[in-house]
Amino acid sequence: MIESLRAPVRARRRNSYWRLRSLKGVGYAAPTAVMVTVFFLIPLVLVFWMSLHDWKILGTPTWNFPENYKGIPKDDLLKHAIGFTLKYTVIVTVVLSGFAMGLALLVQETRRPGTSLLRTAYFLPGAVGFAAASLLFYSLYIDSGPLDDFLMWLGVIDKPFGWLSTPNKALFSTIVMVIWRFAGFNMLILLTGLQAISTEVYEAGRIDGATRWQLFRHITLPLLRPTIALMLVLSITGSLLAFDQFFILTRGGPDGSTVSVVMVIYREAFTKFNLGLGAAISVGLLAVLVLLNVLQLRVLKRGE
Repeated sequence: MIESLRAPVRARRRNSYWRLRSLKGVGYAAPTAVMVTVFFLIPLVLVFWMSLHDWKILGTPTWNFPENYKGIPKDDLLKHAIGFTLKYTVIVTVVLSGFAMGLALLVQETRRPGTSLLRTAYFLPGAVGFAAASLLFYSLYIDSGPLDDFLMWLGVIDKPFGWLSTPNKALFSTIVMVIWRFAGFNMLILLTGLQAISTEVYEAGRIDGATRWQLFRHITLPLLRPTIALMLVLSITGSLLAFDQFFILTRGGPDGSTVSVVMVIYREAFTKFNLGLGAAISVGLLAVLVLLNVLQLRVLKRGE
C-alpha cells in the first residue's frame, strides 16, 4: 500500500528532474539561438525579401519579381566577375592546399627540434586580420615601396616591378597575400587530421616495404579525406566570397580585371543603390555555395 502511494511521488520527481534538465538545456542554447536568429536568419529572410522588390535607398520598395533575377544574366560585369572568381577560386584552392599540406607534413613530427617554433611561425599570419593583411601587402606592393627597394638592392630587378599594374601581376600578387595569410590556418586543420592517424598504421606499412610516397598515397591521403574535405569547403567558400583582398589591393583593377562577384554586389547595393538587384545576386551566390557544399559532402560520404 505504501509503495503504491510512493510510486506517483517518485514519478513526479523524475518528471520534475527531466523538466529541469530540459529547461537548463534551453537556457544554455538560448543565447546561441538568439544570435543566429538576429544575425543570420532575419538578415537572410530580409535579403530574400529585398530581392523580390525594386528596393532603393530612398522611397518605398515596389514588388517587381522576377525582374531582379532576370537582370542578372544581362550584367556584363557580373559575367566577367563570375569567370574571374572561378579562376581565382581554382588557383587559390590548389596552391593553398599544396602549401598547407607541405607545411603540415613538415611539422608533423614533434620529436624534431624546433617543430613547435615552426608551427607557431607558420600559423602566426593567421592571427592577422584579413583587411590588415591586405593593407600590409598593399604598402609592400606600391611603386618604389619597400619590396621593390629590397629587390633592387639585391639586384633582382632594376626598376619598380609594378606588382598591381597588369591583370596577371595583380592576380599573382593577391594570391601570394592570400597564401601567406591562410597557409598556416589550413596547415593547422591538416595537422589535426595527421595526428589522429595511428603510428601503428605507418609502422605496418614500413614493415611491408612501402616507400614514403606509397605511405602518403595509400595511408595518409585516404585517412585524411574528412580533414581535406573540411579544408576544401572552407577554402572554396572563402574564395568565392572574395572581397577584402581585391577591394583593398586592386580596387577591381586594372581595367576591371580583378572584379569579384561580391564586389559586383557591393557596386549594385552601395554604389548604384540598387539594393534589389544586389540582394538577388546575393541569393544566387548563396544557392551556389549551398549546392557546392552539398556536392562536396556527398563525395566525401561516398568515398567513406
